[in-house]
Formats: sequence, structure tokens, C-alpha cells
Amino acid sequence: MSDAPETTPAPAKAPEAHPLDAMTGGAFSAATSGERAARIREWLATTPTPEQLQEVFKELSARDKGAARAVRERLDEIRRARNQESIAAEWAEKARALLAAPRLNIADALAWQRDAAKAGAPLSREPLSLLKAELADRVKVIEDLQHRVQVQREAAVLLAQRIEVLSTKSWRDAQAAQELLSTDVARWQEQAQALSSDANWPSVETRFPPLLDASRAQLLVVWEAFNSALAQAVAAASDEQAPLPPVPVWADELRQARGLPAQAEAVVIDKPPRPARPKTDPQVLAQAAQAVEEALRHLEQETAQGHGKASAGAASALRAVLKTQGRHIDHALEQRVHAALVAAGELEGWQRWSADQVREDLIAKAQALLQRPEGQALGGRKIQESLRQLREQWKHADQGGAPNHALWKKFDEACNAAHKVVEVWLEKLRTETAAHKAQRLALIEEVRAWAVEHANGGDWKAVQRALFQFAERWRESGHVGEKVYAELQPQWKQALASASAPLEQAQAASLARRQAMIDEAAQLGAAPSLRIDAIKALQQRWQAEAHSVPMDRRQEQKLWDAFRKPIDEAFNRKSAERERGATQASAHDRAVLEAAKALEAANAGGNAQQIRSAMAALEAALRGQAQAAREAEAAASAAAPADAAVATQEPVADEPPAEGGDAGEAPAAPAPKPAARPVVAVRGDDRPGMKKEAPAAATRGARPGERRDARPGRDAGRPDARGPRDDMRTGGRFADRRPEERGPRLGDAAFRAQREALEHAQQALKKLAAQAHGEALTQLLTAWEKRDGSLVPSAQELGGRVQPAVRSAWVQALAGAPAGDAAQALLRLEIAAEVPTPAEQLSDRRMLQLQLLTRRNDPAPAETWGQDAARVLGSASDAASARRLQNVLKALLRK
Repeated sequence: MSDAPETTPAPAKAPEAHPLDAMTGGAFSAATSGERAARIREWLATTPTPEQLQEVFKELSARDKGAARAVRERLDEIRRARNQESIAAEWAEKARALLAAPRLNIADALAWQRDAAKAGAPLSREPLSLLKAELADRVKVIEDLQHRVQVQREAAVLLAQRIEVLSTKSWRDAQAAQELLSTDVARWQEQAQALSSDANWPSVETRFPPLLDASRAQLLVVWEAFNSALAQAVAAASDEQAPLPPVPVWADELRQARGLPAQAEAVVIDKPPRPARPKTDPQVLAQAAQAVEEALRHLEQETAQGHGKASAGAASALRAVLKTQGRHIDHALEQRVHAALVAAGELEGWQRWSADQVREDLIAKAQALLQRPEGQALGGRKIQESLRQLREQWKHADQGGAPNHALWKKFDEACNAAHKVVEVWLEKLRTETAAHKAQRLALIEEVRAWAVEHANGGDWKAVQRALFQFAERWRESGHVGEKVYAELQPQWKQALASASAPLEQAQAASLARRQAMIDEAAQLGAAPSLRIDAIKALQQRWQAEAHSVPMDRRQEQKLWDAFRKPIDEAFNRKSAERERGATQASAHDRAVLEAAKALEAANAGGNAQQIRSAMAALEAALRGQAQAAREAEAAASAAAPADAAVATQEPVADEPPAEGGDAGEAPAAPAPKPAARPVVAVRGDDRPGMKKEAPAAATRGARPGERRDARPGRDAGRPDARGPRDDMRTGGRFADRRPEERGPRLGDAAFRAQREALEHAQQALKKLAAQAHGEALTQLLTAWEKRDGSLVPSAQELGGRVQPAVRSAWVQALAGAPAGDAAQALLRLEIAAEVPTPAEQLSDRRMLQLQLLTRRNDPAPAETWGQDAARVLGSASDAASARRLQNVLKALLRK
């Protein structure tokens, strides 16, 4: 036991309370995030002020974003409410301005409701709901006034028709109906006056007041004419001297009452015939047409060029010309004038007409939304967007011209008919949204249950795969609205986070282990000597860790790159050191490289003698080291004869002496040639002719272990087939050299250089030989053509196939005059060379071949081709024979 006094540990210092804990009910001092969120919700239920909410959100967002989300949502709600209040005040002011105006445009009232809804104004709340109702009532009253105007117009037409019908009956019937008609006309006048005195009359469309005034004026004219005619008829009935009324039926009736004939009286009362209009002078008509034509042409040019002010001036000038010359132009020119004035926009009502054209186009587009073929029918979303665009275009049309309520009704009906498809689509969308919401809620519950089941982990790859599948199913769960998505997304994130918590913990532990292995790899890579076994074991541990705990692909790739970097650098250093030693060529390699370069230069020169000299120099360079080794061995033998006995002993190691000995020591003598080891056991072969003391003939040019006449895969099992080790002992490519004569192994660069140089040299010699062979043939044919034996090439130029005696025979054949037939000699030469014969000579060749088969003791054409060629050269030369001889000798001189 220690004698040290016991010390009581000081109590832990309690954390200081946050200043906002008192206001939020201890939310900042809560232990967990869930408890903090619950206290925040309780505090929000007390409806704190916006300033308090802002202060708490500022402090809480840095600590717990999940708990601060509820505070942020409350702030967003307050902000939205304020925005809606400001929007509501703005649109309420606009509605009051419309109601206070003396003239209310129906299109403006309808556009106010549409634009307010688009701007997000709360139309269902006060005061916008009341203003909306007032505007609707005001529009309804205006529409009723316009409808009553149309009714009054029809009533005026009916009254005029009644009066006209009475003019076809007896004047007594008209007199009986006069009182009733007077009452109806007075009542119509009162109703028309009530319409024009209504407070909303200025808001009626501008086309209705003129209609009502025109109906009133027409009815008054007809009524006054009827009263005057009836009064005249009554007077004529009481006084025969009074004039008859202007109504034909009444006048006939009164004439019959007076006893006068209807026809005579009709002659008296008929108006005198109208005098004929005097014809206008053709010169005046031509001048009027020319003046109007010039003004019209000027207006059409300005209108086509789009000059607004100039077209207005031209239209005024045309109108002035029409005032004086308009009655002298024909109908066709009058129609052109009317069309030009319409195009210039100077006719009355042009602006309204153009606006109505735009409206009619919009009505046609709205009606066409439902008149498409079945294969080209639009969906609900497309129709909804099209309706929005059409209504926006209608609004612009109302702003650019006077509104037309009749066209608006047709347009609204077409839009409402098309909107039924949108309503069906919206209903379907709501149903799908509900199904998608239920599907997502079920997925959240499934993830929560799966998290409880797999809380302890296990197969982390299967866990990660399941989490990926859950995330993919969440993405493919269908579309929901933004509000529903904002409600479900936090629940999904919380469920997925609880399900992936064990995997994240395992990944954190695996990350720590991998970092430790990366440090260990750095230590192994920095070591002066590489430990391959330790590196392999470390890599196996890494692979096992990677297979057990999966991680994000990018992070895992970064860790793997960091792990393999020090090991790769260590191996690269080792490879660089090895390559650095290999690239430092010895004196022998440099000599071989220089000889190979000289041979390549000779190959490029194209001189056969230089190429052969360079090849000999390269061979000498390849044997130079062996010769130097033999000279050093001879000098060592002369200096130390006593060491000769050592040569008979078997060497212990086959390694050269170490370089760089002490300065005082004598240089070590070269290692003696090892004695041949006795053969202990060989494979026997007791077949006839297979004797071990008869070695196989050495062949050159074949690869080690292969016979020149051996076939791959078939002769490998033959007893006389040699293996690679037989070449080293009995024969092969280097059978004529001793092992020490081959010198040390060349470096890669020197070996490749000398091999390529020799291959290029052989190709160049073959090419030069072919060229020389062609030139020799050309000289021989020239000598035959000129009958000059001095032009025959030398035996060396002709090649080894031509003996000096054969050349002498050719020269003698060319010395004399042409004699004899060379047809059979040419056939023999073609048979010997195995070249084709011209078609006209094929039968002769077959006959000659049959004859040669019967002459068994005669030499073959291949043996006497020299004499046959001399016989051909002794004959006359022609182009066909020269060509045949050239083909034959070209083949024979190469064999």
C-alpha cells in the first residue's frame, strides 16, 4: 500500500446554460437531436415572435440543422404570409381602381382575376373575395345591359315589321291597331331611355350604343310615316277632294270607295319618270382614274415598305382625291382603293377588325385542341399549357384593341370544353400522387424494419447492395408534389441514415485499418532492400479487407492509389537501377554497335563488296572478345606454368573473380576451361541402325532442338530428333565453335542492332544479285541479237550455274552465222526450267515429252540445258524466241 494521501477528485464542472434555453425550454442543452427537436416543436406551439424565431434559428442552425429545420419552416410560413398580404393589398387596390372607374372593361375585370391567381394572390380571403364578387356582379350587370340592347333592337325590328304588315291591309284595320301600336312604341321608348340612363351604360361596349340609337331612329321614322299616312287616309275617306295616302293598298281602297278606276287613279298618282342621267365625258373619266391610280399606287408602295407616317399621309392624299374624283371611277378601282385603305389602317374600325381577327384565330386554336385525330391527341399537361398560352394571347389582344364580349364567350366556352380533359388528367394525377405517396410511406416502413433486423451487420456487401436497392426503389417510386415530397424526404433520410449507420461504422473502422496498411506500405517501400514476401502478405491483407468491407468507389480507388504508390515507386527504383546497369554497354557491345551501324551504312550505299566487307567486320566484332580472352589465357599460361595443373581440377564456382581487389595483389588468372563431365547414363535404343556412337549430322540454319526436315508435332517423338540440349553438346548453330569462342552474351540493344543489320544486309545482297542477274540476261540477249560473242557476260556475272565450258560454247555459237532450227531446243529448255510454253507450241511440247519418256538412256533436258541454250544462240534471233529464252534462263540461272 502506498503512503501517499488519498485525494478526492474534483467534481466535473457543469456546462454553462445557453442564454436561449430559458426561452426555448432547454432545447440548446438537450442531450440528443431528437429531444432537441421535440423541445423546439413545443416552443413553436407557443407562437413566438418572428424576431425570436430568427434569433433561435441563427444559433440553432450551427448546432443542429435537423432541429433548426422546423424553425426555418415557421419563418418561411411567416414570410409567405407577409408576401401574400402585400400581394393581396396590391391586387385589392387594382380591383378598387377598376370599380371606381366610370367605365369598366369586362376584359380588364376578367384579366384581373386571372392575373391575380397567377401572381399567387389569396382570392378566397378578404378583401379579395369581396372585390372579386363585386367585379363579377358589375360584369354581370354590364353583360345584362348589352343583352337588353340586343333585345330592344329585335323589338324595334318587330314593331317596324308590324307596321309594314298593316300597310298591306285595310286602312281601317290600321286605324284599329294604331292605339295598341302607340302604346308599344311608347313602352319601347321608355325601355330604351332606361337603358341609356343606367349608371353602367358607359361600361357597355362601344358597338351597342350606336345600335340602340339606330334602332330608335329607325322606329321613330317608320312610326311617324305610319301616323301621317293613316291621318291622310282618314282625311281622304271623309273628303273626296283630299289627296290619297302614299300607301298603295290604302289608296286603291279609297279609289274604289270613290268609284274611280284603280288604273286611272294610279296613272294620276304615279310619279313622273326620272330623267336619264347624262353620260360623263370619257376624258373626265380617264383623268379621274389616272389621279386616283397615282394616289393609290403611292399608298400601296408606302404600305408595302412599312412606313407608318408616310402611309398615313398617302392615305389622306388618296381620301382627298376620292372626294373630288370618287364618283367617276369604276367598281374595280373602287375595290382596290378600299383594300389599300384597309391595309393602311385608315378606315374606321380597322383596329377593332384586326383585333377580332386575332381573337378568331385564338378561338380556332382553342377549338382545335379537341378536334385532333386519335393518334395526335394532346395530353392533359400539353392542353393545360396551351390553354395558358391562349389566354395570355387573348389578354394581349384585349390590350391592343377594343374588347369583344361575344367572341370572348365563344373563346371561353372552347377553353372550358378543352379544360375538361385537363380536369380528367388532374384527377388521374391526384390519384397517382396518392398511390405514389402510399408507396413511399410503405418503403420507409420497410427500411425501418430492415434496419432493426440488420442492426448487427454481417455481410457488408449484401448490406450495401440492399441499401442501394432501397435508394433505387425510392427514386423509382413515382412523382409526387413538392409539398408531399418535402414532407416525406426528411422521414426517408432519417430511415436510411439509421439503416446505414452500422455500415458506416464498419467503413470507418476499415478506413483506419487501411490507413495503417498504407503507412506500412510506405515503410516497406522506403526500405533499402525490398521484402517481396512482406509486400505480398500486405497486398493479401489489403485484398481481404477490400472484399470484406465495401466502400465508395472513388474513395476506395484513392486509398488503393495511396497504398500502391510507395510499392510501385520502390519497384520502379529497382527496375531503373537494373535498366541503368543494362544500358551501360561494355566495350564489346560498343564495338558490335559500331560494326552494325557501319553495315547499315553499307546497305544504304548498295555496293555488294562493301556490304560483304561490313558483314565480315561485324563477324570479327562478334568474335573479338573471344580472341582477347584466348590471348590473355596464353599470357597467363606463359607467366605461371605451375598453375597448369589446376586446369584439370573441377571448378567450384562458375563466377568471374570479384572486381577491385587490393592494389598490392597480383591480378587473378582467368578461370581454366572446365573438363568435360563423363556421361553417366544415356537412353538406350536397340533399333537397327540406331547406334550411340554415330552422332547425328550437324545442321545449320535450324532452331535449337529442331531438324531441318522435321515437321512440327510429328517428328518430335522420333529417336533421331534432337533437343535443345543436343545442340549444345553435339551440333547445332554453334557446333563449329567452342563455347568460349562465342564470347559473353550481348546486351539487348547490341543484339537487336547486329541482327537487324545482318537481315538488312542479306536482303540488300539478294536485291543486288537479282539486279545483276537481270543485267546479265539483257547483255546475253543483246549479244545474240548482234551476233557478237564479246558481249556475252563473264561466268561470274552469269552465276555459279553456268560453267566456263558452257559459256565458251555460247560464245562459239554466237561467232558463226545463224544456222539451224531452235524450236526443239527452246521446248527442251522450257521443260528443264518448268516454265509455260506459248499456246501454239503446246502440242509440240507434249509430243517431245512423250518422246523423252521413250528415250530412257538419253540425258534429261535439265542436264543438257547449257547445250540447248548454245543451240538456240546459234540460230537466228527474233522477238518471240528472245522472250522465251529470257524466261527460261531467268529460272535456270537461279536454281
